[in-house]
Amino acid sequence: MRVALFTTCLADTLYPNTLRATVRLLERLGCEVAFPEEQTCCGQMHYNTGYREHARSLARRHNEVFHGYQAVIAPSGSCVGMVSELYPGLAGTPAPTYELTEFLVDVLEVTDVGAYFPHRVTYHPTCHSLRMLGVGTRPHQLLAAVRGLDLIPLPESESCCGFGGTFALKNADTSTAMLADKMRQVLGTGAEVVSAGDNSCLMHIGGGLSRLHSGVRPVHLAEILASTEEDPWLPETR
Repeated sequence: MRVALFTTCLADTLYPNTLRATVRLLERLGCEVAFPEEQTCCGQMHYNTGYREHARSLARRHNEVFHGYQAVIAPSGSCVGMVSELYPGLAGTPAPTYELTEFLVDVLEVTDVGAYFPHRVTYHPTCHSLRMLGVGTRPHQLLAAVRGLDLIPLPESESCCGFGGTFALKNADTSTAMLADKMRQVLGTGAEVVSAGDNSCLMHIGGGLSRLHSGVRPVHLAEILASTEEDPWLPETR
């Protein structure tokens, strides 16, 4: 299957290893992955802050750039939610667009991707993937099949981490309080790694954990699923 990688702004700018992992994983599963270089921001930030015409312009461009692909894949429930749920009312129906776990489980019909990740992991289901896309148990199905991985349930997992894009800037005190609750829940699991399907939430949670010198590492789900014994995950150095 020929698919296109939708990189998203945050991953492209700050978390390129997540994108490399996504491509490595998809190619391992037999996909031919294209990267349309003309792609830009999905416009979610503009849409959420009231700049609807700016968002509409970006949505139209996105639809043009990705037109004709069998599937568009992004390692971000937040951005996929914008494209899948809001684009039809802004700029017409986009190419079939999937959050990574949706594509793996629903389209490729696979849960065991041949991954190996010998670490204690807890998983945070991000708000957009959980509430807008309804990914449900797909991430847990994939993680449960990873060899060597000890998946530890996260208490109150469905509570928001407090990031919410511009919410964290406009409501800093509330965001910080929500983050404190989430970090307490993560630390209570004793996990080495906290994972999620959105780097935005991992940036928020990981930043707080780093300031506490907790030793818990934020790792995107794509990096866990791409890791094998022959090509293991290695921590990013930035």
